[in-house]
Amino acid sequence: MSGRLLILLMLALLAFAARAESIVVVVNPGSGVESLSRNDVINIFLGGFRQFPSGIPALPIDLPQGHPVREEFYRLLVGKNPSEINTYWSRLIFSGKTRPPIQAGRVEDAQSMVLGSAGAITYMERSKAGGRVKIVFELTP
Repeated sequence: MSGRLLILLMLALLAFAARAESIVVVVNPGSGVESLSRNDVINIFLGGFRQFPSGIPALPIDLPQGHPVREEFYRLLVGKNPSEINTYWSRLIFSGKTRPPIQAGRVEDAQSMVLGSAGAITYMERSKAGGRVKIVFELTP
């Protein structure tokens, strides 16, 4: 590999890393939830239990399949790729133990659902969170 090509590749990787943004888990400000642990988030989004530590039922909302933030969320949260997450849910659905999170069409839809329900919870890039939802957990790349 030529030196020039290597430098261009390194610059592209640095630009990508600089663009990488943390993913935040957000809830309705009226939920009474101040923060969640990684285990809380895992259990809520992977069906272990569906309630906040306060006892309020949690309604997890996923971004659409194939959305890069969804893929990054599960990779950072549990180290699984989309195929592994789909396999996980297929087994749980078949066993009748639980059901996957509701799927929103867009980030804006997920945010609207959180604002409309005290128990709703979703994830998004930090820059999309704004001041209307409450950040309770953060995953950094």
